[in-house]
Amino acid sequence: MSSEKALRFLEKHGMSPDGIDPAREAAKMAEEMALGLAGKGGSLPMIPTYLSDAGQIPLNEPVVVIDAGGTNFRCGLVRFTSEGCQVEQMRKWKMPGIEAPATWEDFIRFTADAIEPLMKETDKIGFCFSYSADITPEMDGRVQRIDKEVVITGCEGQLVGASLLRELEKRGVTGKKIVILNDTVAVLLGGLASGDDEGGCAIGQVSGTGTNTCCSLPENRIGKLGRSGERRMIVNLESGMYEGMPRGDFDRELDEASHNPGIKHFEKITAGVYLGELCHRMLQHAAAEGLLSPESCEKVKALGWIDSAVIDAWAMGEKLEDISVGEEDAAFVQTLCAAMFERSARCMCTNLAAIALLSGEKNVSICAEGSLVQKGRVYHPLLEELVRQVIRDQLNRNVHFTVGYETTLAGSAAAALLNL
Repeated sequence: MSSEKALRFLEKHGMSPDGIDPAREAAKMAEEMALGLAGKGGSLPMIPTYLSDAGQIPLNEPVVVIDAGGTNFRCGLVRFTSEGCQVEQMRKWKMPGIEAPATWEDFIRFTADAIEPLMKETDKIGFCFSYSADITPEMDGRVQRIDKEVVITGCEGQLVGASLLRELEKRGVTGKKIVILNDTVAVLLGGLASGDDEGGCAIGQVSGTGTNTCCSLPENRIGKLGRSGERRMIVNLESGMYEGMPRGDFDRELDEASHNPGIKHFEKITAGVYLGELCHRMLQHAAAEGLLSPESCEKVKALGWIDSAVIDAWAMGEKLEDISVGEEDAAFVQTLCAAMFERSARCMCTNLAAIALLSGEKNVSICAEGSLVQKGRVYHPLLEELVRQVIRDQLNRNVHFTVGYETTLAGSAAAALLNL
């Protein structure tokens, strides 16, 4: 079921998925990636992680892992055995700063409280920190910002690892070592640790509350490091920062109302934390423009905050009676929601294709994780089909696409075991 009226509305406001051609946009995005690697500016920072994905992971050695994500905070103990990755004593809380603003000191104390009981088991910590941070040669992370609608004040410029180790030392927990990595890097390493390695270009992708990608490149391709040689290093693209994708009226409106206006343009088009709000705003404008019946307009007026799971149901034709009255309005809502997932998938395919172009490799292995790609009944199949059409058929690459589950925990442990 589709609505011609909805398609015209999308086109009028610059929100149509058809306005994004992944193959064409990928060439532009790859140029921006090359600028970032060379340290010549652009909107993609291409952050060196100083982490390698090479080597054999030692077996039966425990690591404390922390996963500070866009929604949840988790920690536990991970070890690799001959039977695979074993996760023990995992606990989960809401991420500090979601329900009420928190300070950096609050966050660090909260983290120390969570892991202190585990620290007697090991001297290694793998900390997956899912926010913008410059990684230092010591594999610490200097915070640029914490966003995804999480509010932690006083975080800018703080060193994540050093802050946590200081807090642990105050408590008499000494002699510990830590590696800081992005969630996308953890997904890449977790995928490789589970055997999803076809050689060539390895990509980690997060499509969930937030959006990001990373890849492994020879150090001599990372010009701002000034290094030679073929040793590979993982690069965090921070692709949510990309400013080159076409934006529509409601993208700009959402950006202006966000906690971080003027930045993260790509993430605000693609990420689950924003897609529901984009649809909400579109429905409000459609009602104001007289495109919905009076009865449906009343339902739109009563609508509160909605997330990507809600619009996934509407895009699948489910529960449309909650937001519309009559078949015509139901088709309008369904078309709008499906279009936002298709546009997000087209953007992500652009990102993945750009990495394939940048790498020059024939084989491309993608390990993806996050709520959109794991649970999105519209988004996931669209993305896989676009990857086949664009990266395999148009760019002539061999593509291996897998969806991981809990790979950030395994990847954080692998990062510590391979690099500390």
